[in-house]
Amino acid sequence: MSAQQPSNHEPSAIAIRNLDKWYGTYHALRNVTLSVKPGERIVICGPSGSGKSTLIRCVNHLEEHQKGEIVVNGVTLNDSLKNIDAIRRDVGMVFQHFNLFPHLTVLENCALPQILSRGTPRKLAEDRGMELLERVRIPEQALKYPGQLSGGQQQRVAIARALCMAPKIMLFDEPTSALDPEMVKEVLETMVALAEDGMTMIVVTHEMGFARRVADRVVFMDKGAIVESSAPDAFFDAPTHERTRSFLSQIVH
Repeated sequence: MSAQQPSNHEPSAIAIRNLDKWYGTYHALRNVTLSVKPGERIVICGPSGSGKSTLIRCVNHLEEHQKGEIVVNGVTLNDSLKNIDAIRRDVGMVFQHFNLFPHLTVLENCALPQILSRGTPRKLAEDRGMELLERVRIPEQALKYPGQLSGGQQQRVAIARALCMAPKIMLFDEPTSALDPEMVKEVLETMVALAEDGMTMIVVTHEMGFARRVADRVVFMDKGAIVESSAPDAFFDAPTHERTRSFLSQIVH
């Protein structure tokens, strides 16, 4: 079945088919095929350099693939700026580092993308920003600057900022890996709440407790390829590939 023609019963929010990506001579992604249904939560894990972050960065064209196809909500990702813009309107992304504007308040960080990208009037943009800051449980930080916040609070601002653009899909690229251990829980709880609201999510993470609790599917990558993909119970309790078992033995205690 073509990635551009998903089943009528299970339309794909994201359809990736036979994807290859090189950096010079380095083969970063190798024939990757992955379909994500609306509302599905996918956790991607694997060792450093396995292609996890590269894969999700290809979905919104932060990285350009050389072979294969990506279709997001029926729109094919290609060189068309119209298609790229359409996909980016539907896809929010949260990075390992927060990428907040240090000279803007928390509320301004949430409002400005709406004003610049969508022409939203400032008052409406700020109202939407406050609504999302409430959702991530830090409305009291609205008038502070990012440097006055903890790392966990800054990452929750980054999540609120992405949600302000009303995405249909959220991509998370190791959102807790830059945080101190005591700050990880508050960010993961915010992501759990998003998942419970039915947001389509792809999360690159080593937080296996989160994966077991939230994921519909766990995908294990190694050397640029998908090695294993299964429901959390099967993935953690009965992995089928030796490479997966070896990986889990090192990170699950």
